[in-house]
Amino acid sequence: MIDNTTILTTEKLDVERIRKDFPLLDQEVFGQPLVYLDNAATTQKPLLVLDTLENYYREYNSNVHRGVHHLSQVATESYEAARRRVCEFINAKSSNEIIFTRGTTEGINLVAYSFGKKYIKEGDVVLISAMEHHSNIVPWQIMCEDRNAMLKVIPMNEKGELLMDEFEKLVENNPVKIIAVTYVSNSLGTVNPVEDIIALAHKNNIPVLLDAAQAIQHLPLDVQKLDVDFISFSGHKVYGPTGIGILYGKEKWLNEMPPYQGGGDMIKTVTFEKTLYNELPYKFEAGTPDVSGAIGLAAALDYVSNIGIDKIAEAEHELLIYGTDALSSVKNLRFIGEAKNKSAAISFFIDGSHPFDVGEILDKQGIAVRTGHHCTQPVMDFFNIPGTVRASLSFYNTKEELDKLVIGVERAVKVLS
Repeated sequence: MIDNTTILTTEKLDVERIRKDFPLLDQEVFGQPLVYLDNAATTQKPLLVLDTLENYYREYNSNVHRGVHHLSQVATESYEAARRRVCEFINAKSSNEIIFTRGTTEGINLVAYSFGKKYIKEGDVVLISAMEHHSNIVPWQIMCEDRNAMLKVIPMNEKGELLMDEFEKLVENNPVKIIAVTYVSNSLGTVNPVEDIIALAHKNNIPVLLDAAQAIQHLPLDVQKLDVDFISFSGHKVYGPTGIGILYGKEKWLNEMPPYQGGGDMIKTVTFEKTLYNELPYKFEAGTPDVSGAIGLAAALDYVSNIGIDKIAEAEHELLIYGTDALSSVKNLRFIGEAKNKSAAISFFIDGSHPFDVGEILDKQGIAVRTGHHCTQPVMDFFNIPGTVRASLSFYNTKEELDKLVIGVERAVKVLS
């Protein structure tokens, strides 16, 4: 049973007005009004972000950090202002702790490579959870193979909740050097007890990386309050552009870690004999960055902040409860992931039907969902299924859209039976 308690704000969101900010939502697919329920894969972009991107390319497109001319100066200031905006949004101590990346995956790879090179040796243990996205499994596997280290897994139960007693045993009985876990599971919607994970880790002097790809758009995220060592997230998950992401890291770690890539902008001086690396954050930003992406991400964070992340969380929680209750009446439908503390994703499996077939039938009705293993094949193996149908929610979704989802799923069940 999903926890139905939530902090109520004093004002409901005007969803009808909000939807006008997202032009893509106002279209038909196969003659039906689009019902977009694939927000965990990527969110749609508000006009503020679209206009910001267009304005950059029309008015001051230029490379950053290298030019003394006017356009370069304007672009550089906007780019660095975006870094400061991210710093403010997640409440980092310093903008030096904000590294621009291509997305969550690159941020995790950066830490796996750089932290691993500095701190991981043969016989050490990296700890992840049983519900990780492939992007928080494979980089650690590669690093462990390179360093002759071991990758161990925090188990979960049938509801999709981590077994915290087992986690404690793993920490206390192994030479764990870093813990990397998802804040919110992309395939199950589980919100993990990251405060408890971080507290136990730090009690044992172990740093923690959080994959926040599915948390940044749904929940307040204060890195100082969490006392987390690293977080990684993608701009396109939080209503920003694709191709831009953030790695946050405490300065004490980032200063000690070697560069991830070499090239322009991450250097102080270069000779054929030796290179001196740049200061933070530029040490980890080799080459021409995604300037427009960073500026567009800042606009997206402004948009989210103007609405209010608490209001967003409340609206999405209400949709989650409504959608879960409505789908529970569908014949042969089995929910995958029934943690008490969940975020805005509903994953389910129709007994006797392949998720791809269900998804195709829904698509013909204008309903966009995600089907498959969601880059979490070990999760699907745990539940002994090929994949799920996942309806992932945003604050611009409506209960009427969820009603259409239920009708669409019922039609799919009838056709496939």
